[in-house]
Amino acid sequence: MQPLMMDSSVASSATPITAGDNTSAIRKLINSNPEFFGQALKFLFCFLGLQASYLTWGYMQELIMTSEFEPTKSSPDGKFPSAAFCVFSNRFLAIIVAMIAVKLRHGSVLANNTAPLIAFAPCALSNTMSSWSQYASLRYVSFPVQTVFKSSKIIPVMLMGKFLKGTAYPCTQYAEAALITAGVAIFSIASKEPKGDSDTSFAGLMFLCLYIFFDSFTSQWQDKVYHKYGRANVDPYQMMLGVNASAICITTAGLIITGDFPIVYEFLKANPAVFQYNVITAITSASGQLCIYYTIKEFGPIVFTIIMTTRQMISICLSAVIFGHVITLKALVGAVLVFGVLFYQIRRKYNARKQKSAEAK
Repeated sequence: MQPLMMDSSVASSATPITAGDNTSAIRKLINSNPEFFGQALKFLFCFLGLQASYLTWGYMQELIMTSEFEPTKSSPDGKFPSAAFCVFSNRFLAIIVAMIAVKLRHGSVLANNTAPLIAFAPCALSNTMSSWSQYASLRYVSFPVQTVFKSSKIIPVMLMGKFLKGTAYPCTQYAEAALITAGVAIFSIASKEPKGDSDTSFAGLMFLCLYIFFDSFTSQWQDKVYHKYGRANVDPYQMMLGVNASAICITTAGLIITGDFPIVYEFLKANPAVFQYNVITAITSASGQLCIYYTIKEFGPIVFTIIMTTRQMISICLSAVIFGHVITLKALVGAVLVFGVLFYQIRRKYNARKQKSAEAK
């Protein structure tokens, strides 16, 4: 039997596909719809930027506040002694980043400075207190509980909006807020560790409530500043500069009054790695803020909310794996209820914007 022989003409026509051909095909595909692929690239940048910044920030936050390091005379338990210093380090870098951003955007740090510094002071104080409460709560509750609990701030935000600006909200939003609160309660109770005493749980709850109260005030006051002085006169980078300029003064005064500076210095001298953790936290906090402004500017608040809600879910899973937190079936039901309502809100807002856009046409 003669072996089968391929015709030379067929063999010559079956040229192999090279890497250059693949590159050329990809280039043609991109050139066929450059606007779509340009937006897709921007979205990928925003998504990865927000995820990398805040997942790292959350991990470092929990690492700093829950780990036991080398004990010192002032901190015999080996726990990092000052939540206020963590806030200070974040604000210190944030104000530098904000000054650079304002300088690049407006040509001068004080350019177009319509809103006085005092206008930012109330939300700077509330922002400082919410950040401090957030760090301090990790001494008493797990990061997953903190993350889910923070989702219940919708009710305080609505109440602050009604109190500060007289905003009216439909009954459906109050119902959604009640469901989120119920989910948070289920998750928090189901996640309570058997060895944890009631005093510790109560202290953690108080810090989380303080966080929600101050954070709700911060967002509503910032919105009030935008309306009073005009968004054309106060852009997000000027808001970042104004808030952090006031906040750095508040945190510095707090550290001096409480005498935390020498205690922290002693601790960082004995544990130099903790200083590196604080630097990383400050960098990711600042990069996260820049990514927030860019994402909202390019894609709007709905896309931003989707990304950040996804980030919360990922951070809970990572924290459970890395720090050994147990998430029971009951806790999982609570979390599903919370995130289910959050995604429903996103869908409702998207449909409302879509209908409004259609009516405008």
